[in-house]
Amino acid sequence: MLGFIGVRASLRSVNIQTALRASRSISLVPDLSKLKLKEQPPGYIIGTVNDAYTPPDMDQYHGSFHWSYDRVIATAMVPLTLAPFVAGVDIPLVDTLLSSLILFHSRAGFQSCITDYIPKRVYGVWHKVAMGLLNLGSWVSIYGIYLLETEGNGLFNLVNQIWIS
Repeated sequence: MLGFIGVRASLRSVNIQTALRASRSISLVPDLSKLKLKEQPPGYIIGTVNDAYTPPDMDQYHGSFHWSYDRVIATAMVPLTLAPFVAGVDIPLVDTLLSSLILFHSRAGFQSCITDYIPKRVYGVWHKVAMGLLNLGSWVSIYGIYLLETEGNGLFNLVNQIWIS
């Protein structure tokens, strides 16, 4: 009856041991192969030396645009740093703005360090881990700025208290 359906021919080709064998071996040893460094070609040249260079796509968050934004932030921090000490008053908006600009400026610097010294083409998953830790630290810092501005008297008062004591 099974021969009528066409199952007999398929049963001959299937070995019972292969059918009962697990498709994946169970092991308590973790697979750490994805954490290894990626193999690089000699001289880090992909293709031949005569291939034309293909520049990366334009992106306003990376490259020269990113550098320009960072320069604007660094330039804007100079008068914001001096304003409360020259005026002698605490302005919460200026305090919050300076704290946020310091955070963004620091994040851009650390991101450049990660891009330069932990490149994705060599370190693979470790680049993603480093960028994830940078993002986590940035979010925790934003929360810290929020607490400093709402529960405390702000960054300038904190610096003033540290300077006096």
